[in-house]
Amino acid sequence: MAGSHAAKSLNKRDVKGLTRDRPWLLPSNRKLRHLQGLSFRNLTLAKPSIRPWGKAIDDQSLPSALKTPAKALAQRENHKLEHSRSSGDLKHTSPAKSAQELVDNGRDSSEKTRPSAIKLRRRSTLNWTNASARIRQQKLEDVTTENMADTWFSLHCDGVKEPVYVSEVIEKAMNPSFRFFDLNAYSPFVTRRDEVTVKYWARTENMDQSTLLVELRVNLRSLQYIGKTLESFHHPLPQNAILLHLSDGIYTSFTDLPFEETLPPAFSTKKYSQNLESTSSFDALMRLSNLDDCIQDALSTREKVTLQINNILQEQKESRDAITAASQAEEALAITKRSLSTCQKQVKSAQTRRSDIQASLATRRAAIASGRSSQHQAESSLKTAQIDLKSRRKLRQTTKTDLSGQIRRIGEDLSTIYPVEPLSPGSLSFTIRSLHLPNAGSAFNSHDLSTTAAALGHTAHATHLLSFYLSTPLPYPLTPYGSTSTIYDPISTTMPSEAARTFPLYQKGAVAYRFDYGVFLLNSDIELLMSRQGARLVDLRHTLGNLKYLLTVITEGKGEVPGRKRGMMKALNGSVRSGSRDSGLSVKLGMEKAMRGEGKGVLGVLRRVVDEGG
Repeated sequence: MAGSHAAKSLNKRDVKGLTRDRPWLLPSNRKLRHLQGLSFRNLTLAKPSIRPWGKAIDDQSLPSALKTPAKALAQRENHKLEHSRSSGDLKHTSPAKSAQELVDNGRDSSEKTRPSAIKLRRRSTLNWTNASARIRQQKLEDVTTENMADTWFSLHCDGVKEPVYVSEVIEKAMNPSFRFFDLNAYSPFVTRRDEVTVKYWARTENMDQSTLLVELRVNLRSLQYIGKTLESFHHPLPQNAILLHLSDGIYTSFTDLPFEETLPPAFSTKKYSQNLESTSSFDALMRLSNLDDCIQDALSTREKVTLQINNILQEQKESRDAITAASQAEEALAITKRSLSTCQKQVKSAQTRRSDIQASLATRRAAIASGRSSQHQAESSLKTAQIDLKSRRKLRQTTKTDLSGQIRRIGEDLSTIYPVEPLSPGSLSFTIRSLHLPNAGSAFNSHDLSTTAAALGHTAHATHLLSFYLSTPLPYPLTPYGSTSTIYDPISTTMPSEAARTFPLYQKGAVAYRFDYGVFLLNSDIELLMSRQGARLVDLRHTLGNLKYLLTVITEGKGEVPGRKRGMMKALNGSVRSGSRDSGLSVKLGMEKAMRGEGKGVLGVLRRVVDEGG
């Protein structure tokens, strides 16, 4: 029954049917030791206006207003929304006061001032309609700064000169929440009080020192309970509201009226009848006296026994000291023996480690000696190698020079075998071996298909040979078969098979886009060769123009072109020719014989000679 009654008293419901928490502490039990912290809400530095309104709120609903509900509805429907032309208030006729004068001593001035006869004009705000975002933000920051202040509070008790507690300063805040504190460290004279004076101080940027904003004398019995947290309290708080955090929840004071506590019936001043009881008898008092005598005898006997024990211990002090010294010596001996065994083990371990280190040092000395001998041998070999290096560098430079000369000679030979000439003076169209090859991107169908295929075959063969002579692998390998030459694309990943990766360099019987892609791959190979030789590519579509430029770059150089080595051209004409022009003429003669079909195996011999010459 008691539990259900307590539950009903603690969990009451409000008008909306929601459960409302109740405080655990009775009003009479609230003391200063239960206070744990303070919070301040709705900070207002200006004094509230006490000027009465012009009329009551409900004057508009009087019959004298001559407004019926239907008329009010019609006016509301016809009302248009207009922009406000002012942001000021004309209710106050006196000039604005400073924040220092408004919060000074927290009281209103008793002097009556006569209102000014000057008619005030509302401040126009139309200039803010088209203001920039920066100006609006600055205005908002100014308004916010005017309502913020540096605040702190102090607690005072009657009879105590110094403040009981002084809080920290919270800067630029409108709703400051201060740190919690513990007042149990003070004396019961302070902690058992139920009244305290809270002084709240504030200082704005325009003030030199803090000013008393609120001075509130709080009676803990008259506080109103809000709840465990502020989230459960949905009612608006007044200006400069002070919230007190007690051990069972949050309280505030909405009024300064004294609190009259009604005591429960159990504490009412009611006179009870008291039953008289009899005192102790004479026998009981005598027994108590005898018992006291026995206790006194026991105490005296205890003192005598204590004195005798102390005398015996004093007489046997020397023997006890000897026994104690002997036991201490035995214990010290045992400790010494344990230390000795430990030291012996450490000596053995040190000896073992010393032998290991000596062996390691011997091994290192042997390794150092071996390394020194190897170093001496390396120094002697280094001298020989340096001499050999000089000769090899000279040989490398000679070989490089000879190689560049041979590449020039091979370039001239290829220019002679596959002459690339412009179709007409000043034209960008070229012929190879008198076969016209149009540039890529132009209409190949307007030209002879056989001529175009043969020209592409000669171009592919020349490019294929240059890749070997210049030691530059082609990204797209060529298969030169005259007018049926092909090119392979190993890079693309969208090709399903090997056959699909092979593109023709001839139009007859081939798909048009595959032929165009094959010409593009051939131009890409020529571009790679040009980039390796440092030649600049002007246009990728000019196949023969780029090839002509590449051969020109290869054949350029200072000095005479070296001749072919002995024994390389005996298979063609049986004699040794010197000079690049004689070599070119012999190769050209062999190529013409091969084209006419004269001579058995002349074409194979020509190919072998060209390969050996590279």
